[in-house]
Order: sequence, then C-alpha cells, then structure tokens
Amino acid sequence: MPSSLFTQPRRVFAGIAILCAGMLAYGILYLQNVVGLEPCPMCIVQRYCLILLGVFSALAAFSKGPVGWRFWGLLGVAIGSFGAFTAARQSWLQWNPPELATCGRDLFGMIESFPLQRAIPMIFRGAGDCSAIDWTFMGLTIANWSFVWFVIFIIAILVTLLKLPSRRNGVMPA
Repeated sequence: MPSSLFTQPRRVFAGIAILCAGMLAYGILYLQNVVGLEPCPMCIVQRYCLILLGVFSALAAFSKGPVGWRFWGLLGVAIGSFGAFTAARQSWLQWNPPELATCGRDLFGMIESFPLQRAIPMIFRGAGDCSAIDWTFMGLTIANWSFVWFVIFIIAILVTLLKLPSRRNGVMPA
C-alpha cells in the first residue's frame, strides 16, 4: 500500500498540503490563541516555511504532469530543507541555551531596523525566547516536531519524485 501511494504524486502532494494546513491551524489557532504561546523569530521562520511548503505541494497536486510535479516538488524540498535547518538550529539552542538569555526583538522589528544581511544572522543566533521550552508532546518540543515533520515531507516528496517515470519511457502517469 505505501509503495503504491508514492506512484500517485497528486495524492502525495495533496496529503502534504493538507497536513501543512492542519499543522498551521493547530499552531496558530490552538497553541498561539488558546494556550497563549507567542512564537519566537525562529518559530515564525518555520511557520513561513510550512506555509510555502503547503502552497508548493498544493500547486504540485494541481499540476497535470511530471514537469509541474518535479518543479513544485523540488521547490518544496528546498523550502522544507530550510525549515528543517531552522528547526534543527532552534532545537540545538533549546538543548544548549545561551548563558545570557534576552528576549531581543521580534522578527519584524529586526527586519525593519537592520539590513537583511544583518537581520538573518540575528534570527538564527536566537534569543532567549528561541531557547525557551514552553510546550512538549511525547518529550519533544515544537521545534523538534517541526524538524521531524519537515524531514518526513522532504522524504515523501523525494521518494515520489524518484518514482516518476522517466521521460524516455514515453509513458506519462495520469
């Protein structure tokens, strides 16, 4: 069953898009608005990566052939890799918190106050709030779960793209 799923790219991409939307809804509607967790700059970057991954997956699901699936799939892998990197960096900060923890500016304040080439390293340096652990599930933090899901999505997309027939076969899947 799972191996045959990867031969149906539209279903894989649609599933990823739906999961991304569900994860965003859970994070924004429940964790942020009900529990009261405020996202740190690295959380916001991961959120944007998840949004883009969902959009690219939806566009791939609506594509009619292998060219569109490959294009949107590879963009999804690229943005998913960036999201996984950000989540891994935040996980590392949570496991090794900086000695001097300060909340610092939020993401938009950094981008408005500093040139982009200075703001981006500041985001990944993390602040006191990026190393804080406010919520866990099964012993994993939000950043840990984010990393796990980005890796799952990347693997699913890559397996799907590798199962696509080559152009030389002349057979195009429906």
